[in-house]
Amino acid sequence: MGKKVKKEQCPPKDVFDPLLIESKTPATVVLMLSSPENEVLAKACDALYKYASKGDENKVTLLGLGAVEQLYKLLSHEDPLVRRNAVMVFGIMASNHDVKKLLRELDVTNSLISQLAPEEDLVILEFATLCLAHMAVEYTTKVKIFEQGGLEPLIRLLGSPDPDVKKNSLECIYHLVQDFQNRAAVRELNVIPPLLGLLESVYPGIQLLALQTLEVISKDRETRILLGENKGLDCLLKILENNELSDLHIETLAVLGNCLEDVHTLQQIQLTGGLKKLLSFLEVSTVPDIQKNAAKAIAKAAYDSEIRKIFHWEEVEKFLLSLLDTNSDEVKVAASQAISAMCENLDSKCVLGLQGIPQLVQLLSSDNEEVKEAVVTALTNLTTASPRNASVVAKAEGIEPLMNTLNAQRDGAISNAIAVLTNLSLQEPSRVRIQSHGIMSALVEPLRSTNSQVQSRAAFAVAAFGCDADARTELRNVGGLGPLVELLHSKNEEVRRNACWAVMVCGSDELTAIELCRLGALDILEEINLSRKRKNKFSEAALEKLLDNNLPQKYSRLGYLSSSNIITNGFYDCGQIKHGGKFLSLEELSKQELTDRRAIIFINAKPQAKKKKSPTFHLSLVNLSKCPVGELMYLTLNFRDDRILYKCIFFFYVRKGKGKKEEENPKEVIQVTPTVQEEIKVENSLWVPPPDFILMDYINDVSKTILPLTSTREQVVALAQFVADKMGGTVEREQLHNFCWELDMSAIEFELKSNIVPIGKIRRGTFYHRALLFKVLADRIGIGCSLVRGKYNRAWNEVKLVEYSPKGLLLPPQEYVVELMFEPGCLLKQGTAKADRYKRI
Repeated sequence: MGKKVKKEQCPPKDVFDPLLIESKTPATVVLMLSSPENEVLAKACDALYKYASKGDENKVTLLGLGAVEQLYKLLSHEDPLVRRNAVMVFGIMASNHDVKKLLRELDVTNSLISQLAPEEDLVILEFATLCLAHMAVEYTTKVKIFEQGGLEPLIRLLGSPDPDVKKNSLECIYHLVQDFQNRAAVRELNVIPPLLGLLESVYPGIQLLALQTLEVISKDRETRILLGENKGLDCLLKILENNELSDLHIETLAVLGNCLEDVHTLQQIQLTGGLKKLLSFLEVSTVPDIQKNAAKAIAKAAYDSEIRKIFHWEEVEKFLLSLLDTNSDEVKVAASQAISAMCENLDSKCVLGLQGIPQLVQLLSSDNEEVKEAVVTALTNLTTASPRNASVVAKAEGIEPLMNTLNAQRDGAISNAIAVLTNLSLQEPSRVRIQSHGIMSALVEPLRSTNSQVQSRAAFAVAAFGCDADARTELRNVGGLGPLVELLHSKNEEVRRNACWAVMVCGSDELTAIELCRLGALDILEEINLSRKRKNKFSEAALEKLLDNNLPQKYSRLGYLSSSNIITNGFYDCGQIKHGGKFLSLEELSKQELTDRRAIIFINAKPQAKKKKSPTFHLSLVNLSKCPVGELMYLTLNFRDDRILYKCIFFFYVRKGKGKKEEENPKEVIQVTPTVQEEIKVENSLWVPPPDFILMDYINDVSKTILPLTSTREQVVALAQFVADKMGGTVEREQLHNFCWELDMSAIEFELKSNIVPIGKIRRGTFYHRALLFKVLADRIGIGCSLVRGKYNRAWNEVKLVEYSPKGLLLPPQEYVVELMFEPGCLLKQGTAKADRYKRI
C-alpha cells in the first residue's frame, strides 16, 4: 500500500472568501458604515478620517452625505477598533461649525464623556478630548458638559502621560472656565495642583494654556487664596526670573495682576519679597506688552485702599511715571489710567502731582486721542480737591493745551478737560488766565453735546466761571445761554441739576436774567419745580434768582416783591400773567396799538440823556484884500449847537499862479457862496422809555421831607400820607365805587397814545397804583417794605416795625399792612380783621 497523503481542508460552503474593495468616492465609503462587518466598518472609518483631515470642504461633503449620523451610532460599538476610528473622525470633523451644530443636536457630549475612562485607549482619549475642546466654545455645550459630569475626567486627564491628551483636556477646561459656574466647580475639584504641574511641561503650548487657564480662574478670590496656599505665586515669579521663558512673561503677569487685587495675597507677596522682585522685573523690562499689562494690573488692583497703601510703600509711582516716557501709546494709556487710580491715595497724589503733572501736560499735545483722554482723566483726578496740584498744572503751562483739548474727538477727553479747567478756576490767577482764553465761548459746543457727562461738566463749568460779570457777558454774546436752557429739559438728574446751578449763577445780573427769561428758562424751571421727582434745591434757587433779577416778571408771575427786591428805573407792572402766557418786554409792549385793556404802569426816574445835534453849517468865502503877490481871503463858519452860536473865521493866503496877468479892474468882493445846510438825523434802533419828571419830583420831595424823620414808623406814616395825597387823597369806604380812577387812566392813555403810563402821570390812583408808588418811593429812601398783589385791583404794602417795651427791651419786629386808601398812614397789624378787610373786597 502506498503512503497516505493528508487531504487539504476546504472552507465551509456558507462562508464567503475575503474580498478586497476599493472606492474612490466618499459616498461609497459612507454606505459602508452600515456594514455588519467590523473590519469593513473599521476600514471605512479610517478612510473617512484621512479624507476629512485633508480640508474643511471634505468635512462639509461628509456632513452632506449623512456620515455624522452613521458615525454617531458607532461611538457605542462593541469593537474597540471601530469605536476608536469613529472617535478619530469626530475629533477631526468637530472643528467645522456646521458639524458642531449637528453634534449638539445629536447630544454627542454624553457619548464622548463616557469614552474618557482611564482604561481607554490613548487614541480614543486624545480625539474624544479634541472633539470636546472644539465643542466647548459654545455656551450650551458648556452647560451639557457640566451637567453630564465631564469636568472630573477632564481634570484627571491633565495627568495623562500623553501630551496631546493633556493639551486637549486643558484646552477644553480653558473654554469651560469662561463661565463662572464652571470656575467654582473646577476649584472644588482641586484643579490648581495639576495646572501648576503643567507649568513645568516641556511643551510651550501646554505651559501657555495652563497660564491662560490660571488667569481666568484667578479672577475669583477663593482661587487666589488656593493659589497662594499651593505656592503658585513662587512658581509664577520663577517664570519671570527665567529669561528663557520670556514668551510666557505676559501671561504670567496677567495671573499675578489678578493676585494683586486681593489684599491678603498681595501681603503674602510683599512679605516674601515677591513684590519687590516683580517691580524690579518691570522696571528693567522694555517689552511694551509687559509694561502695558503691568500698568493695567496696578490700575485694577489700586481700587482697594489697602492695596494703594502697599503700592505707595513700594514706590510704585516711580514705575508708573517712567512708563510715561515710553514710545508706546498703549503703555502711556495704561500708565495714565494707573495714575488715575493711585490718586485716591493722598500721599501718592502728592508724589504723582509734583513729579508727573509736567509729563502729563506735555502728553496733552499727543496726536493719539486715546492717550489724550487717559492723560486728561489723570489730570482730573490729580487736581480734584488739590489746590497745590492745580497750581502745578498752571505753572506747567497746562491751560492752553487743556483749552485745545475741548476740541478733541472723544467725549471722555472733552469732559475731563472741562473738569480740570473747573478745578483750576478755584484759584483766582488761573481763572483769570482761563477766561482770557475765551472759556465761555469754548463751552458752547460742549453744552450742545449729546453725551450726558460732557453736558453735566460743561454746565458745572459755566456755574464755576459765571461768577464773573465779564464771563456772563461773553456767554450771552456768543449764544451760550440757549444751549444751557435746553439742558434744563434733560432727563439726566445730574445734567439737570448742574444746568439749574449754572442758570442760577448766570441770572445774577439783570441783562442775563432777562435773556434767560426770554429763552424760556422761567417756564421750564416752574415746570421742574412742580414735579416732586425732578425738582431740586438748585432749580428752586435758580427760579428765585431769575425772578429777583427780573422784577417786572416776578411781580407779574408771583404777585409779590419782598423788601430786598428794590424797584429801579425800567420796572413796569403789566398785570398778572396767566399760566403759560408769554411775558412781553417793555419794547414789545410799546409797539402795541392803544387798547382798552389795563394800562401798563411804568417807572423811570432817570433823566433822558440829551441827544447830540449835528451842527448846522453856514459857509461863506470872502475876498478880504488883494496884492500883487496873491490874495488874502477869509472863511467864516457859523454853526449852531443847541442854544449856543459859534462863529469861526479862518484866514488864508492864496498865491497867484505864474504866467497870469493881473486883472485891471479887480472886484473887491468875490461872489459869496450860497449857504449850505446839512442836518444829520440819527434813528434809534431801540425804543427809549420817556423819563417821568413828576416821579423825579416826588423822589426829591420825600428825600427832603420824609427821609430826615427820626423813626421808621414816622417815615412810613408820612410816606403813606404823601402817596395818598398825590393819588387823589383819602377815599371814603362807602364812596369807593364813585372814585372813578378808570376814566382818568383812559384819558392819560389817549393823551400819550400808548398803553404805557408813567406812574407820575396818575392823579387818581386806586389800591395797586398807590401800593406801587409807595414801594418805589420807600425803596429810594431806604424803607424796607414788600409789595403784594391781591384780587380785583387790590394791592398793599407790608412793613416790619420794631416795638419798644416800657422797660426798654427790644421786641421782635411786628408786621403791618400800610393803609393808603381810607385812612392813609394807618398801620394795620398783620392778621387782624381790619387788615384782612383792607386786602379784600
